[in-house]
Amino acid sequence: MRGRRLGAELRRLREAVGMTAEEAGQAIQASEAKISRIENGRVAVRQVDVSGLLDLYEVQDADLRDAVLALAKESRRQGWWRGFSDIVPRWLEVYIGLEADASSINTYQCALVEGLLQTPDYAAAVIRSILPETPDEVVARRVALRMSRQERLRSDRPPRLWVVLDEAVVRRPIGGKEILGAQLRHLLDSMARPNITIQVLPFAVGGHAALGTSFTHLGFPDANDPEVVYVEALTGSLYLEKADEIRQYREKLDHLRALALDPAASAEMIAILLRE
Repeated sequence: MRGRRLGAELRRLREAVGMTAEEAGQAIQASEAKISRIENGRVAVRQVDVSGLLDLYEVQDADLRDAVLALAKESRRQGWWRGFSDIVPRWLEVYIGLEADASSINTYQCALVEGLLQTPDYAAAVIRSILPETPDEVVARRVALRMSRQERLRSDRPPRLWVVLDEAVVRRPIGGKEILGAQLRHLLDSMARPNITIQVLPFAVGGHAALGTSFTHLGFPDANDPEVVYVEALTGSLYLEKADEIRQYREKLDHLRALALDPAASAEMIAILLRE
């Protein structure tokens, strides 16, 4: 997020002096593509390069310069998840960083319980199902990472988490009935938290706007931080940031929430499945 904020500010300053990305790149001996990546928050940038860009953009305001340089320093600070860099692919590391700064997390899951709500045993069973040859020690590390991500839900200022689960999710006995039962109990316990809303989308609704596609919408506390939609695949992910794309996915979420059982009815369904 800090990299995205820095990039947005540098883009604003460049455009204010009517300079192209190519011209800016030439001034710091970088390509136009690198300037684009910096402005999109895709790569870290050295303070000396930021200082050079501020000179190029004729930024004289000392407070503004200090603020931008401080943001550049912060953007290079490693997040807690870098301790798991041996098991986290770069495409997932980006998501964890965005998730850590999000003020709202809204997701539809068609196959699995949302990772932020998984129990350790369920998470391990998921990992072993998807990656059956993974050594036990790596599975344990991946589970530890998932549990670390969940700690923010219990923090003093937790994000607002709203989850829509397809009925298949709460019926599929991943890891066996006992592990699923413990997972369902955890979902019921999670529903009691004021910052968490869980709805179940029943089979009875038939077709809907997100058939077969899980996705997550992230919102951020700073109005200058654009929303992001995250779509994950087996070997990579897609990050959507264009306003029209965000609008379409928000409409899908609204559609799914309207079709799904309300939280009370969802809890009742989960409780019935648990008894069964």
